[in-house]
Amino acid sequence: MNNIGDLLRSKSGNFGMAAALISLALAVGVGVSIDYSRALTNRQQLQQALDAGLLAAMSKTSLDDRRNALQNVLRANGEGTSVMAVDFDFGSNLIMNQNTDGSVTASLQDKVDTTFMQIIGQKTLPIRVKSTAIATGTTKGGTCIWSLGSSGQDVLVNSGATVTAPDCRMDVASTANPAFIMNSGSAIKFGKFCVKGKNYIKNGGTLDNLEVGCTPNPDPYAGKLPEPTLPTTCTTSGYPNGNTFSLAPGMHCDVGFNGSPTITFQPGLHIIKGRMIINSGAKVIAEGVTFYFPDTNSEIRANGALTFTGKAPTTGTYKGILMFEKTSVASNNNNKTQYIFNGSNGETLEGIIYLPNRNVTYNSTTNVAAKISMVVNQIIFNSANWKVEPYDGGASSSSGKMVRLVE
Repeated sequence: MNNIGDLLRSKSGNFGMAAALISLALAVGVGVSIDYSRALTNRQQLQQALDAGLLAAMSKTSLDDRRNALQNVLRANGEGTSVMAVDFDFGSNLIMNQNTDGSVTASLQDKVDTTFMQIIGQKTLPIRVKSTAIATGTTKGGTCIWSLGSSGQDVLVNSGATVTAPDCRMDVASTANPAFIMNSGSAIKFGKFCVKGKNYIKNGGTLDNLEVGCTPNPDPYAGKLPEPTLPTTCTTSGYPNGNTFSLAPGMHCDVGFNGSPTITFQPGLHIIKGRMIINSGAKVIAEGVTFYFPDTNSEIRANGALTFTGKAPTTGTYKGILMFEKTSVASNNNNKTQYIFNGSNGETLEGIIYLPNRNVTYNSTTNVAAKISMVVNQIIFNSANWKVEPYDGGASSSSGKMVRLVE
């Protein structure tokens, strides 16, 4: 009997130990689940903070300014919560990169202290979040270039043409067949390439974000630009001699410049009546300047290798207008003429360019860095290298842009 009793007591002790181990395992499992659940909650809070901070940061322009703005939002969202300690090290835990499409990606890592998992030696759980945002377009619609014509082949992109404008739309009003032609060896990269018609010819090349059957934004300047009264006399005419010229505001009538001079247009309104010919190799400075063409036979014709800086006035009657033509008479509007921009060493353009009666051609290698709002009838790109941003009237930040998360 004693042997049987001893055996039963032994088995009872083993069952008790097994039950205790099972209970401990269950407790640890529940504890692990609680720790992971808290880590998941913190991760969600961190993701929300990162998304909100990155959207706010995109109102800045430089990557450093965006990083500072993001850190400020993250600190504000972290106060009074379990997300990020007061002494959180952004330097080693926050990574921001500018992507090739203009978007910005931010990656953030943190850790959550465990409670139950410390029993098995796991004192913290890592959490990582990532977000990507992009600022595109403007509150005015984001259009940089309008082509208003609809007689066929209203936009022609030839081999060698490159236009990089991810924050811009190009609006093509043509419903002709074809509305536009694009040839191989070219690259047109707008945020949106909106064509009203549905017929086009694409022989190759790269065309980003094409949308046919699209409703283009309307001409924003029709009948709204203040047309000046012409002076009774010309300020400049003929072919003046010299290597350096400083032209006062006024009317310049059939003017030409020999050699390769430096021509400075003083701030103000410059009326170009007839043709102004600027020879190859010239340097043109026109800051705070508006050019006005009183008829469609008037133009500035540059003969290549030009260096040109043109910026519109920031105040006054012609604020924001770099170049425009008379559109209040039928004789101009019924006379669509060619306007040729020959090759340049480099151009910087800033302002409104309003030439709705011109079929504009960019020849040779025209290197343009532009903040423009340009309206033409037709446009041909020949070996033109453009980098284009929307003209915002002189604002320096991207606060007018539409910001969205893309990841």
